[in-house]
Amino acid sequence: MNVTVLVGGVGGARFLQGVLRLLGTDAVHQVDTDAVHQVDTDAGHRITAVVNVGDDVWMHGLRICPDLDTCMYTLGGGIDTERGWGHKGETWSAKEELAAYGAKPDWFGLGDRDIATHLIRTQMLRAGFPLSAVTEALCNRWQPGVTLLPVTDDRSETHVVITDPEDGEQRAIHFQEWWVRHRAQVPTHSFANIGADQAAPAPGVLEAVESADIVLLAPSNPVVSIGAILAVPGIRGALRTTAAKVVGISPIIGGRPLRGMADECLDVIGVETSAEAIGLHYGARSATGILDGWLIHDTDTAEVPGVNVRSVPIVMSDPDVTAEMVRAAFDVAGVAL
Repeated sequence: MNVTVLVGGVGGARFLQGVLRLLGTDAVHQVDTDAVHQVDTDAGHRITAVVNVGDDVWMHGLRICPDLDTCMYTLGGGIDTERGWGHKGETWSAKEELAAYGAKPDWFGLGDRDIATHLIRTQMLRAGFPLSAVTEALCNRWQPGVTLLPVTDDRSETHVVITDPEDGEQRAIHFQEWWVRHRAQVPTHSFANIGADQAAPAPGVLEAVESADIVLLAPSNPVVSIGAILAVPGIRGALRTTAAKVVGISPIIGGRPLRGMADECLDVIGVETSAEAIGLHYGARSATGILDGWLIHDTDTAEVPGVNVRSVPIVMSDPDVTAEMVRAAFDVAGVAL
């Protein structure tokens, strides 16, 4: 079974746990970067996660990739389960020292253990390795059980046009500043995927979509996670032409996001915070969209022309429950396990 999943951070990582739980622990594989294609190292299933890089940022001279790291730590057993991101057992000595020096920005905290990951990544990037190869190297430690592929090795960062609360002027800031510093609570006008139009899918990404038996859109933020992945040229086209069924899972229950601030992002692009509105936003492959199937929570309703909509419990309370949600997605796609 070849399964490809488009994912963001915390929600995407937890969804991948369900995919692994459903398909079993024999889903172990890697990317052969020399041959520039995916290689299954086991007789079992192949699970490939195409991960958002729109949140990636340079901070204190380090390259930080929040969504890749959250997936890697979660699947590798190193995540702080209470926060949902970062290392478990984290300490904050470096953050305290940076504050003592008055270093800016002071609104983004780097944990000591997390810094080690960023140091290795930055060193390899500056030595000329692409992000996909760096991610593979980092995963050699964590053994996440899935192939984690950044959607692109190129710059494709999400920036946000806001009205600056200090001077009333419009300006663009990095998504991390909007999300972490301002908590999305500033007048916001639009999102921009900086560099996306010149970016290319990372090695193995298009092949993962084209060769899949099923493609899943995790219940990640439809604007700044899934939307940022779709902004990379070639991704939307691959989703529209793959022989696999494409099934999405709603990140909204009862008009509220499962976690995070998806509602704030949806407001900016003029999409209602509802399972139906997001399904319509993605659209049907039989028209000009990307969906064949759409899973919504069993308390919600939605009509998306051309899309097979199914109502099931979609609260990811633990990997076993999530696995049943993934099973429902396979059923909607008509893919037998």
